[in-house]
Amino acid sequence: MDVGELLNYQPDRGATRSRENDAGEEDPRSAKHQKLSSTRHRDGTGAGVEGGADMKDSDDLTVDRKKILEKLMDQDEDDPEAEPVDESSVKKMILTFEKRSYKNQELRIKFPDNPEKFMESELDLNDIIQEMHVIATMPDLYHLLVELNSVHSLMGLLSHENTDVAIAVVDLLQELTDIVTLNESEEGAEVLIDSLLEGQVVALLVQNMERLDEQVKEEADGVFNTLGIIENMAEFRPGLCTEAAQQGLMQWLLKRIKAKMPFDGNKLYCSEILAILLQNNDNTRELLGELDGIDVLLQQLSVFKRHNPSTVEEQEMMENLFDALCSCLMLPANRDRFLKGEGLQLMNLMLREKKMSRTSSLKVLDHGMIGPEGGDNCHKFVDILGLRTIFPLFMKTPKKMRSSGSSEKEHEEHVCSIIASMLRNLKSQQRSRLLNKFTENDCEKVDRLMELHFKYLEAVQQADKRIEGEKHEMVRRGEILDDNMEDEFYLRRLDAGLFVLQSICYIMVEISNSGLSQLQQRVHQILNLRGGSVKVVRHIMRGNNGKGSISFGQRPLCVAIAADKSP
Repeated sequence: MDVGELLNYQPDRGATRSRENDAGEEDPRSAKHQKLSSTRHRDGTGAGVEGGADMKDSDDLTVDRKKILEKLMDQDEDDPEAEPVDESSVKKMILTFEKRSYKNQELRIKFPDNPEKFMESELDLNDIIQEMHVIATMPDLYHLLVELNSVHSLMGLLSHENTDVAIAVVDLLQELTDIVTLNESEEGAEVLIDSLLEGQVVALLVQNMERLDEQVKEEADGVFNTLGIIENMAEFRPGLCTEAAQQGLMQWLLKRIKAKMPFDGNKLYCSEILAILLQNNDNTRELLGELDGIDVLLQQLSVFKRHNPSTVEEQEMMENLFDALCSCLMLPANRDRFLKGEGLQLMNLMLREKKMSRTSSLKVLDHGMIGPEGGDNCHKFVDILGLRTIFPLFMKTPKKMRSSGSSEKEHEEHVCSIIASMLRNLKSQQRSRLLNKFTENDCEKVDRLMELHFKYLEAVQQADKRIEGEKHEMVRRGEILDDNMEDEFYLRRLDAGLFVLQSICYIMVEISNSGLSQLQQRVHQILNLRGGSVKVVRHIMRGNNGKGSISFGQRPLCVAIAADKSP
């Protein structure tokens, strides 16, 4: 095999095709190694035919051709014409993209009814978009995309008549905004994100998703990648959640979640994005309430009232929707919508049905009833016989709840918080019904309350002992205990059960001050019997050096026991 054959060798480029009209034909826009592979396949077939007369010559020819291909591939790797990926090559790539985009737009306008005239330019445009993925490996050059106005051009292609082109742009943006890549160059990432937001990229992405048919796999993948872009930007810059929600994203998410479609990955992703938008953001919570989103969430969750999720992914979606609902209930206006939408009734039924949704429904009730704004929900909960549901959960942590991933501490925290909220908010008859529950069966609920008190008191005291040891060690080493360290220590006390302990102590104070002497006597009796101290309860209620004190009641918290002289 001589050098002349090597120089004259050219792989077959194949025939072009229309993505819309010739879906069954082979894609001409493959990578160079794919072309070589297909050429090798065709050459091998030819060699087999020619070699019918002489098998040895055929084998030699095949070996020689393999050597040629290997040399060509090595030559391609070391090709001096192959430019390294640097600022110059990126500029050249962006310029090529702009030219092809303009040419395709021009041909579409000139020949709107003749796809054959502009289809070749459309394929060329798609090719350069695929090549631009290499820019995602160099976030420090993102400023070129902005300076050469290609970000604006890319966003314009999101509304391209051919959804294949729009999906290709979505794939590129998803890779460009990958959170790991963004963190590699904060300066480049800031420039890119600023440019995208200035062009209202979320509104354009939403408009594109609205026209995609998720029955088609490629378009369903386009929706998934679009949500990935939004998640990446929200993680890099959480402050954009309000703007994104107001640009139609919130409305689209609610519409997609309630759509009567089989459960899939896109619905799961929508529930995750919704929970992200609502996290620590009253603006998005208010917007969801105005769009009747509380009803949408309740309708979707009602499916799990009597049926458990069939897959792990569906269970994750259910938890995302519960988290979104809890976030919404942090806004007082949404508590009224939750009440009117019969959310309390649904959560109460879920607690009784003993399905996987029971753990999360308990958390929702806690969020809906806490604080002065939860007064109406507290009264309604008693009216729908919720006391019959909550107190069995108070008396014993269900085994199924433990196996559902919820910890015993989490369960007891929510139950005690709900009871404390009712004691804080209930008036007249409903309050009497609640207090009477503690007198039933020889005050067994007071016994359970005191059992929990000593359980969490011991856990917090052990945590305090460890923290004090660490403080002494830090002082010995000459380290400074600043506010950040004190906050960290306080969070560790909360993890040990401080909030649950404070809720329990508040319940003890309330029932002792209820006017029912038998309750107060039982509390003091058990305290004395187990070596407890009113001073300890008083200290817990007042918090830790001003931190963590709770204010369930309107009057001084320790009024029932402050005058007590017992040790």
